[in-house]
Amino acid sequence: MADPSTSDLPQASLPELSLSADGRVALALAVVVDVALNGVAGPVGAAAIADRLGQSPRGIEPLLQTLSRAGILASARGRGGGYRLARARREITAGEVARAVQTEAAAGAPALIAAVVTPALAEAAEAALGRLDGITVEALCRRAVAAGLAPEPPAALTWTI
Repeated sequence: MADPSTSDLPQASLPELSLSADGRVALALAVVVDVALNGVAGPVGAAAIADRLGQSPRGIEPLLQTLSRAGILASARGRGGGYRLARARREITAGEVARAVQTEAAAGAPALIAAVVTPALAEAAEAALGRLDGITVEALCRRAVAAGLAPEPPAALTWTI
């Protein structure tokens, strides 16, 4: 009889989704909101972002690169370089940011976990991400302004011809 922990069932991997205030998703959301609030006049440097968030610049650089590769942030090198939003604040959702920074769990889980527990947790994670899809960076920026953590952003210019 085969060992149940090494069954031929597919070894599903579970996306890691930590919604704790000190987790990777929370830090990524804070980074994106910081860039949205402080990048109005131009790109925001990694050191300035890290300082405002109480992080090490070297510690957040991989996160900034991940967000850039995902098309959430755009980066510019050199003097006056840094990060800015790649799209309008109203077009970026918290769910998109969370998905960009998820990591895959290690393969090789026992069969019961792979076949039963992992899919159930994946469904719960997807439900949480679905809720985050309804929250835009614009809404998070408004919360920051309302909490007195950021100045009111200048009104966006709209042209009609």
